[in-house]
Amino acid sequence: MIKTARVFWLTIVALCFACTSSQCVARDWFGDGQAALREAKRLQPIEGRARNVILFVGDGMGVSTVTAARILEGQLKGGSGEENQLAFERLPYLALSKTYSANQQTPDSAPTMNAMMTGVKTNDGIFGVSEAVRRKDVRWPVVNEHRLTNLLELAEMRGMSTGVVSTARLTHATPAACYAHTSERDWESDADQPFGTDVPDIARQLLEFPFGDGLEVAMGGGRRAFLPESVTDGEGRKGRRKDRRDLTREWVEKYPNARYVWNLEQFRQVDEAKTDHLLGLFESSHMQYEADRIDGEPTEPSLSEMTEKAIALLSKNPEGFFLHVEAGRIDHAHHAGNAYRALTDTIAFSDAIRTALQLVDLRETLIVVTADHSHVFTMAGYPQRGNPILGKVVMPGETEPALAADGKPYTTLSYANGRGFQQLDVGGDTSYREPINAGRANLSSVDTTDEGFHQEALVPLHDETHGGEDVAIYAGGPMAHLFRGVQEQHYIFHVMAEALGLTADLERAPHPQ
Repeated sequence: MIKTARVFWLTIVALCFACTSSQCVARDWFGDGQAALREAKRLQPIEGRARNVILFVGDGMGVSTVTAARILEGQLKGGSGEENQLAFERLPYLALSKTYSANQQTPDSAPTMNAMMTGVKTNDGIFGVSEAVRRKDVRWPVVNEHRLTNLLELAEMRGMSTGVVSTARLTHATPAACYAHTSERDWESDADQPFGTDVPDIARQLLEFPFGDGLEVAMGGGRRAFLPESVTDGEGRKGRRKDRRDLTREWVEKYPNARYVWNLEQFRQVDEAKTDHLLGLFESSHMQYEADRIDGEPTEPSLSEMTEKAIALLSKNPEGFFLHVEAGRIDHAHHAGNAYRALTDTIAFSDAIRTALQLVDLRETLIVVTADHSHVFTMAGYPQRGNPILGKVVMPGETEPALAADGKPYTTLSYANGRGFQQLDVGGDTSYREPINAGRANLSSVDTTDEGFHQEALVPLHDETHGGEDVAIYAGGPMAHLFRGVQEQHYIFHVMAEALGLTADLERAPHPQ
């Protein structure tokens, strides 16, 4: 994909600077501004109640990630990139979300998704419970005493349909915070738990979900947490459960008109009209990065395909639906220091949102797009417009990369900490097999746009960390205008609950403070 786009670079630069007169440039920029103003003046808030809510979360999708992905997508289309817009950037309302958790300035995914789903901040490493719960507390009565009612549970109690879709393991913190309550985010199966705990593992909680008629859709990775260790799945991977339970079989037995699928062929054969409960587990662990999924013949669905399937199935309910869709692997690529995969997964996330926007009516569906947290991912230097976003910095009027004070070229994108520079045949998680190589490298002969390139990092760490700055909230549909200014992250829950008219239900539900 990137390699094909390289042929456009010289053409792009030429087009960008073909019109150099001040009159021409001023007319273009001024006209664009006037058009944007006219569009803003026509915008009218939708005050009515929402029938449906879709919460899209790009895990780790900070503002610098959005900017770089926007440029990359535009450049892959043959443009300079900067003027491009991702699908969700066209939504009319925007706010900032303060992501700190109850006990950390820079959070992890567990408390951040807890904030969005329950309206309450909590501590790192836990979700579905208040900050009164100590991490790794093995006592279920204590965990249960401080459990928080979440939006998906409220929707099920109202008779709505619900779904969770992720490219990460379904038992990973962000998707799991929609249906589970735990004192430890890593207790994904009983094999992950210490002896003596009576807190149900996360996969088990999905099957034992006690509200309404259970989730109608659950799709993502994480097959190993649902299968007993005596079972080898269709891709040759063993399950991990020690209690001998096959939760995939239990799903089909528990619900009427239920299906379990684990590959692309089975997924495409699902008839939404005849299926009321769909469980899809497409990898033993996390699903593939989008760049790897499309390398050859895909064996698992894209995030767009899963989103489309989920909406088709959930839309059958006249009472409406709540759907959460996560692009979980943006975060993982950043942790590995591989901007290529982080950005291509962000573009795939945008594609999924575009699919949703084509399928729903924003007069009755609230769409919220945000991130749980950011990353220490920077876009810097002074590259000329149209410079390859994954490339080395080439300044305006120059043809060769700029040199730093150490005499070496440098890239536009880099990380403040992490594993550092690697040039590998395959990028992403393969970097963990290599030694940490933080600091500067001589990139003169390195193709930094290659999928196996891992950006330089300043501080050497086992993996790159989250960032603590605010992230953006993009919204459209009923009550979307309530997203404005700078808000606490848990405010997202309160707007979604207000849009669905669930505030009164929340007041009657157990919700410890």
